[in-house]
Amino acid sequence: MKISIERAELLKAVAQAQSVVERRNTIPILANVLIEAEGSTISFRATDLDIEVVDRAPAQVEKAGATTVSAVMLHEIVRKLPDGALVTLMDDPASGRLVIEAGRSSFTLATLPREDFPVMASSDYTANFTAKAGELKRLFEKSRFAISTEETRYYLNGVYLHVATAEEGQMLRAVATDGHRLARIDAPLPAGAEGMPGVIVPRKTVGELRKLLDDEETPIEVSVSETKVRFATPRITLTSKVIDGTFPDYTRVIPMGNTRRLEVDASEFAKAVDRVATVSSERSRAVKLTLDADKLVLSVNAPDAGAAEEELVVAYADERLEIGFNAKYLLEIANQVDRENAVFLFNSSGDPTLMREGGDTSAVYVVMPMRV
Repeated sequence: MKISIERAELLKAVAQAQSVVERRNTIPILANVLIEAEGSTISFRATDLDIEVVDRAPAQVEKAGATTVSAVMLHEIVRKLPDGALVTLMDDPASGRLVIEAGRSSFTLATLPREDFPVMASSDYTANFTAKAGELKRLFEKSRFAISTEETRYYLNGVYLHVATAEEGQMLRAVATDGHRLARIDAPLPAGAEGMPGVIVPRKTVGELRKLLDDEETPIEVSVSETKVRFATPRITLTSKVIDGTFPDYTRVIPMGNTRRLEVDASEFAKAVDRVATVSSERSRAVKLTLDADKLVLSVNAPDAGAAEEELVVAYADERLEIGFNAKYLLEIANQVDRENAVFLFNSSGDPTLMREGGDTSAVYVVMPMRV
């Protein structure tokens, strides 16, 4: 194998691949990236056995071939090479190693046989559709904060992507919850997604997916089966196993009868919560909301640290209410609001609170109160 490639193209491809690789591996080959060169393209494939990413880049291929080298080491070398460098990759048959040359720099890396590299088995996908990167990005970005980190409830360790029926008809819906807060985001259902099985996309996959969705106009080919999900652009293919479990019936925890309505500037609210939470105890970070006619008072009382209070002018016309929340949860939900105003719907101090962006019902958030 012998190829030449621009440093910027190589860095982009290697960075995407090496981020999938786990830092600690009991199987040496999983620390490597599989490099395959053919025609005018070089591809980099990495896997942790649950996720597989393939990134392709244009290159001058003098001699086709394939090998595997340390993903982290290759990334570090390319990252430190000067901008604009032309990088040559070639295998040395005598030593069985990969030689990397750029200008006056030369590196030799140990390799492992390409035959040992595990390639994820292809699946029979039951649904194939195309969606804009921007729509998928909104689904995952707005729901990912609510993914549970509790490993015992593994079925909550991802985003539940499925087809749901709303007032507007069938929608592509993403839901995440950790039992304390919940995010439910809807997008128009793409053609071909009607028969899609509901799948739980793992937390790590959601994180890796963000890199594919940078250009919001890029069409993303999505393929879904009962066990796998695949997202593909012309350059990158990300394949992932889905979480083998049943996502709970989230509709039961979304309150429908909350009538006490608070409308507040989302940015001002988030800043005020952040300020008063400075003195809250780290363990609970509890913030009390006291609602009265067109007035909201945010307060924290931490006996060992101090107290804080801030008043906001809001739109509220219902009876007085005092309710407490975890400051971190309130901040995360408020930061999801793209529009100017956030609308909170309350029932009582002990019931779940619903939040949405103005009159938009395509993004709904639920947060559980706490005693203060």
